[in-house]
Amino acid sequence: MSPFRLLETALREITAHKFRSALSMLGVVLGVGSLIATMALTRGIERGVRAFMQQIGGLEFVNVTNKEISGQQMDFWNLSPGRTLMDARVIAASAPLISHISPEMNLGAAISVGEISDRNLVIGVWPDHAVAARHELAQGRFITAWDVERATKAVVIGDEIRTRFFPGKSATETLGKQLLINGSPFQVVGVFKRYEREQDKRMREILAARNKGAARAGSSRHRFDPFRRKNTSILIPLSTMFHEFKAGLFPMDDMESVRIDTLTLRVRNLDHFREALEQVRNALNVTHRGVDDFDLETREEWFDRMESNIAATKMSGGLIAAISLIVGGIGITNIMLASITERIREIGIRMAVGARQRDIFLQILAESVSISLLGGACGIIAGIALVEVLIRVAPTENLPVIEATSILLSVAFAVLIGAASGIYPALKASRLEPISALRYE
Repeated sequence: MSPFRLLETALREITAHKFRSALSMLGVVLGVGSLIATMALTRGIERGVRAFMQQIGGLEFVNVTNKEISGQQMDFWNLSPGRTLMDARVIAASAPLISHISPEMNLGAAISVGEISDRNLVIGVWPDHAVAARHELAQGRFITAWDVERATKAVVIGDEIRTRFFPGKSATETLGKQLLINGSPFQVVGVFKRYEREQDKRMREILAARNKGAARAGSSRHRFDPFRRKNTSILIPLSTMFHEFKAGLFPMDDMESVRIDTLTLRVRNLDHFREALEQVRNALNVTHRGVDDFDLETREEWFDRMESNIAATKMSGGLIAAISLIVGGIGITNIMLASITERIREIGIRMAVGARQRDIFLQILAESVSISLLGGACGIIAGIALVEVLIRVAPTENLPVIEATSILLSVAFAVLIGAASGIYPALKASRLEPISALRYE
């Protein structure tokens, strides 16, 4: 029997028993729909987490931290100068696998513009800080090598600082304005874009559309914001920080040997990540005179944990959806067995007029696969509808992402379940004795 003839016979049998066929499809519809929705949710979560990780620096980001000296080196602790600007210069000269280096000095300072005043963290940086910390400018420019060389009074601010100290002014209008840091005037040369997670951005847009911007500002103050430090950034040249605010605190030190508060690096190529870390360690062993009072903090463990959590979520959701499909397959098997019982005389007549066992087997199998295929098509619609409902119910979460691969995989799994469910009924029907089947009442 030709494939088209098999398909025509299967569809005619399905349409002849619409209610029974619909019941047998229901499990497949629910299984395919839940599998598509689950894969869309996990894909959305995965995209959101990866985007967030890129915004905060990515895997290439490495932080040089202080570490407690081991007992064997306790007698030599005073040989190490600690983290200094010399560390950054030696790493730049001897670690070619490091692309960007950002030494930082921090200062808690009084910030004022006109009658508006507050205290905020001010950070002295090198030009590399923009790339190392993954900053993006909304308007203006970042700190340049010329600013560091001349110790200019240039300042780059975050979006929240702009809205707090320059209310009603856009990023463009803020450029060139004066900002007082501990009473010393600085000129705003750049404004960063606003950093926020996708769900926070959607929440802000939803509330803005409802004219509730004030409610957003009040509620976000008590909510954890991973980008708060970037949005409240006040960055000035590192040399300006030292000469303007730090030199008097360290009368015996020059800028090269004074301790810095933070030292962050960016690896040039993740394929050579380990070699890059080894180059940094070798450079720091020289500047710290062999004293092991530093450590390299990476995000590998965090990234691995994130990947394992996403994989576990995918697996658990996939198993739940697979169970639904298997239950649907069991339903198809039961319906097909009941259908065969009703059609024993028909099968006997077909065998008596020349139908082979293979023809009967393929006919029943085609019916089972057709039911699962139609159920899979309905399941795609149900899955897309379910995702739309989830978006409307929880609009501020990571948006689910439906991909063509998830739809194809769901339908393929449904057809596989349908084929597996139809094998036993098809075998049972094909092995009927023609004479016994004709005598069946």
